[in-house]
Order: sequence, then C-alpha cells, then structure tokens
Amino acid sequence: MLEPYYHSGVIEAGCDEAGRGCLAGPVYAAAVIMPPDFSNDILNDSKQLTEKKRYQLREVIEREALAWAVGVVDNHEIDEINILRASILAMHRALDQLKVRPEEVIVDGNRFYKYQELPYTTIVKGDGKYMSIAAASILAKTYRDDFMQKIHKEYPMYHWDKNKGYPAKAHRDAIRQYGTTPYHRMTYNLLGDSLQLEFDF
Repeated sequence: MLEPYYHSGVIEAGCDEAGRGCLAGPVYAAAVIMPPDFSNDILNDSKQLTEKKRYQLREVIEREALAWAVGVVDNHEIDEINILRASILAMHRALDQLKVRPEEVIVDGNRFYKYQELPYTTIVKGDGKYMSIAAASILAKTYRDDFMQKIHKEYPMYHWDKNKGYPAKAHRDAIRQYGTTPYHRMTYNLLGDSLQLEFDF
C-alpha cells in the first residue's frame, strides 16, 4: 500500500512523466492531487501494472482526484531544449492546468525546476511510494500511449502500437529501412550505439 502523502495537512500535487527514453513522440507528464483519505490496493507505479489495470485505474483517478491534469512537450521542443528540461516543462504545463492550486509539489525522480513559488520535493522511485505520484505516472503513461496508438495509424511500419516509440529492435529496424518521421527525436541516437559508431569516422 502506498503512502497517501509526503506532507500531511497541505494540498499536495504529485508529478511524474512518461516517454523520456523514447525515440519518437512527445513526453507527457501529469499532476494529480488526491484526497487525503483516498485508498486503493492496486494503485502503484505504472510500470508495475498491466495495461488493462492502468486504464482501469485511470478512470478511478479521474473520478476520485481533487484535481488532475496532463502536460505535453512534443519531439521538436525536446530537440530544442533537451529531454530533462522538456520533462520538467511538461510537469509545469500539467501544474498550470490544475483546477485546485497545490501548496506543495512532490516529483518522481531527482531533478525539478521550481514551479512558481511552491515548495517541492524530488523523490527517487516516488511512483512506487506515494499515491499522487503513482496516479500521475498512470495518467502520463496512458495518455501518451493513446497518442502513440493514434500516430501508429499514420506510420504503421514503426510498430508504435507495440513499442510506443521506445528503442525496440523493430522500431530501430524500421528507422533503418524507412528513415525518420516528423515525430522522431532527431537529437537522440536513433539507430543505437553500434551503428552510430560506424558513422562517426
């Protein structure tokens, strides 16, 4: 069972992102404020859950949360500002949209830039420790997966319905065969290190 909050007695938003390691598509982030008395035995880090459970929990989170929002930074912005900045920007964009203003922010990972004047705490593996961060990880992951399923119809040869843009073998093989799309992150090592070395004479 995850902890309901990091600081008691304050309105606390949990933040997490999805898609940092992908070769294509945007990075998504979510911000979620859960009620202090919320409990759910299944809620966990999205990576520990089946796809079916993630989507079931998304409905619960959207219904039960005091506030939730999703922020997006596309691949062109990622290429301009780098993935770390883009991940944090996506979290800021999610926080911007919350209908309830948080008093504190807790963030999965170890890096964050201050949002307005709110105090924040970074928590390594926070998505496996605190409910609001786990909830944010589920929203970020499922909304990003929805987007990748949609653009898979445009470019089925990259198998984004299965790999969601991550550097799977089928994805890299398709880049070798067909080249890149407008959704690829051009600052990433798209073909993998071994091939990259052959090009760096």
